[in-house]
Formats: sequence, structure tokens, C-alpha cells
Amino acid sequence: MKKVSLLLIVAMLVMVMSACTSNSNSNAPGAGQEPEAAKPDGSGDPVTLKIVYKDEGTANPVSVKFFETLEKALAEDEGLNVKFELVDLAQGSYAENLNLLLLGGTIPDIIYFQGGDQQISEQGLLEDLTPYIEKSKYIKDIMEPHNKTRMESYPYLMWIKPLAPKAPVIRADWFNAMDSSKALIENPTVDNYYAFFKELVEKKPGEGKPSYALTAAGDIAEINFIFNTAFGLDTTWLKKADGTYEYSKVSQNEKEKLTFYNKLYKEGLLDPQFITKQWDTKEDAFYKGDAAVITGTVGKILDLYDGRMQDLGGKEAELIVLPPAKGDGGQGFGATDVTKESRGLAISSQSPHKDIAFQVFDYLASPKGQMLDRLGFENEHFTVENGEIVLNDKYYSEWYARFWEPTEMKSETPLKTPLLGKPGTESLSMASEFYTEDNNFLIPDQFVANWDAMNNLYKEYSTDFITGKKDLSQFDEFVEAWYAAGGTEITKYANENIK
Repeated sequence: MKKVSLLLIVAMLVMVMSACTSNSNSNAPGAGQEPEAAKPDGSGDPVTLKIVYKDEGTANPVSVKFFETLEKALAEDEGLNVKFELVDLAQGSYAENLNLLLLGGTIPDIIYFQGGDQQISEQGLLEDLTPYIEKSKYIKDIMEPHNKTRMESYPYLMWIKPLAPKAPVIRADWFNAMDSSKALIENPTVDNYYAFFKELVEKKPGEGKPSYALTAAGDIAEINFIFNTAFGLDTTWLKKADGTYEYSKVSQNEKEKLTFYNKLYKEGLLDPQFITKQWDTKEDAFYKGDAAVITGTVGKILDLYDGRMQDLGGKEAELIVLPPAKGDGGQGFGATDVTKESRGLAISSQSPHKDIAFQVFDYLASPKGQMLDRLGFENEHFTVENGEIVLNDKYYSEWYARFWEPTEMKSETPLKTPLLGKPGTESLSMASEFYTEDNNFLIPDQFVANWDAMNNLYKEYSTDFITGKKDLSQFDEFVEAWYAAGGTEITKYANENIK
């Protein structure tokens, strides 16, 4: 009996050691996860990949069709038997609802973030994508320089898209009806922007509309793309005359900008409800004509705005892209953050299907994958005529790349028509013209809690300054509170580390 018991114990130890050895290799790319799904003929049980993605839920028929089409393409082209399961979130703030989902223990395999990802990555819940990219067949070749720089410092979030500042747009018929339009385009100073906004609200070219010139979604971040650089707020940390750095939001430049925003608010040129606006209500105000100007991400998003506006207002309502304001600080949409992607796609470190998830990413970077992701559905968004791809109006008004959008698209079939319409093309050109890199940095762990509190302090004070709840003579009070809340330490760190 003792011999039998000893043999049983040894056998159990061997099984445990074998399992541990297997698990120790399971996190490495290409470690052999999902053998059934990786069969060349696509046979075997399908691997289910859960994906949560803003606007890409089961209630969106285009999304459902896209992922169903992607499943078929993966099976035919890659031999991957994959089933996508779209995870729906409640209406409201995507970042907040996603956070509740993840912290509640439901962690999909593929996750789209639009903020809030750092606290998730700090808990070890997001996969480091560096080794996957290095071994990729297509991804590593389509990454833009700013993508590579961001991935080096924060390897959890991938978003292969062109530079993506937000640019202001307005209906062409309203723009052409303004006497101040020519001066704005020729010399887009802050004063000329103010004159343009004022004339829009006074003249009301849309039969009693607009109610106000400018709106935004929830805070002033979108408006800052227009005005920050003009006020000298061209980097996160401003170099002072003595060679030291100060945080831009506690500078006199910031005070001057907030004074201007307060002027817009008091005179009814800025939407009085911009603080409570969400992205959808902001866009709705634009389409209905309540707001004359909004900002949108350069490129395809502005083409979608253009298509929707023309559907509602006709050809004469096509959109015109306005330039960023210029001033003593220069002209531009602000410096580009290269510390990390501000939004993008991640793979859960808890997923048992990490390799397969990245294979999906890599396929979408291939010529065949790009055909689907960038162009949509054949005979619905494009046709092939005489061996060339012809994009139609539905493509320009509806379709956008869910995944990757490199500057150069490699297609097996040549394109006869351009990928972007006039607003998309012009805005991307502006983004490239005014591109500069920021000097910010990822906030070290020891400062994160204070940094969040300091940002909330800024949001509270800046909103009150704009709306008049606090007088701008109290700006120094805000600066003192900011330094007391941790600003002294983070400013010291910045001066020691900014090269």
C-alpha cells in the first residue's frame, strides 16, 4: 500500500509540474494557444473573441455585418475559425461604463479604450504588445513614426491612424454669407475669430440660426485645438525666461485664454450648455444648426460630418475646414502627445486567446484586411470597374476604418477614387503642416493620485472662470491651490527630466 501511495504522489507531482511548465509559456506570442482555431483549413471549434468597442454593438447593423464579414475573411484567407462576440455597454460615458465593466470582472479579449486605460494597465490586465509587433507579418510595416514612439513608452494600446488633432468646420453656405469670412481665412487671428463668431450669431444665416457660434463636448479640450497655440500654449510645459519649466495650465498664457473663453461665454458665442454636452448631443446641435462651428477629428471623421450635413442641408451645406487661430504664440492645433496613444485597442492579459486576437490585428493590416477595414462592403460602399475600385457616396458618408488606417494603403486592386473627401484631405494636410511634438511625459506612479486631483482642480476652476462663477482675478488662487495639491513636486520632477 505504501508503494502504491508513493507512486500516486509521484504521478500527481509530475502532472502538477507539467501543468506549471505549460502555463509558464502560455504568455509568449506563438506559444501554441488555440491549436484548433489555427488549423490551415479553418476547421475545429471556433474561438470566441469577445470585443468591446465604442459604437460597435449589436444594435448597429453595420457593425454586426462587419464582424461577420471579418469572420468569413479570416477563415478563407488565414484558416482562422473565429467567432466575434460584441459586448454592449449602457448609454452614457463610454470610458466610465467600460471602467465599470472591467472592474466588475468582465474583461473581453479585445478592448477599445478612449481614456481610463492606464489604471487598467497598472493592474496588469493589459498585454504588452511589443513582442507581438516584432513578430508580426504586417503590423510592424504600417506603423507611423508617432505610433512607434508611443508604443516604446506605453506598449499596451495600439492605434495606427494618421495624426489626429481636431479641426473646426462650418457649413459652406453659412461661411460664404459672412462678411468676416475672408479676413478669417487670410489672417485667422484670435480677434478675427471673435469677429466671425459674433457676426454668425448676429446675422443668423440659417433662418434664425445658429443660436451660438461654437459648441464642445463636456469641456474645453476640443476648443483648445483652435486657440491654444495662438495664446502661446504650444507645449504642456512652457519654458520661462529663466530657462525653467512651468505647467502650461498655471501660466499667464492660460489666464489670457480663459479670459477670452469667458468673453465668448458671456456674449452668447459659446454654447451655454457645453459642459453637459456629450459627443452625440454636440454633433446633434451642429446638424440642427444650433451651433455653427464644431471641431472633429481630422480625416475620415470630418468626411462623415460632411456627408451627414449634406444629407440634411443639400450640396450647399458641404463643410469648410477652418484654420487654427494664430497669435503671438504661433499657429497650430497644439503639440502632439507622443507618450502614449490617447485611444486605441488593447488585448487583455487574462485572455486565453491572446495569440489569436493579435492574428486578427495583423490580418487587418494586410492588403486583404485593409480592403475590408478601409473600403467597406463591395457593391455597397464600392464597386470594381475595369479593374479599379470606385468608391461611392455611401462610402464617404458612412464608412470608417474600425482598426488601422495607415497613410499609405496597399491594395491588391488599384483605387480609382481617393479614400478621403475634400474636408478629410484638407484637414489631414493641415495636421501635417502644423505638426509639433509635445514635451510632456508619462506621470510616475508616485504622482498619479495627486495628478488626477490636480487635473480635477483645473477643470473645476477653469469651468467656473469661463462661466463667470469665479472671477478671473482669482486665477492666482487656483495656481496656489494647484501647487499645494502636488504641483510643486511634479514641477520639480519636470525640470529634472525634460531634456
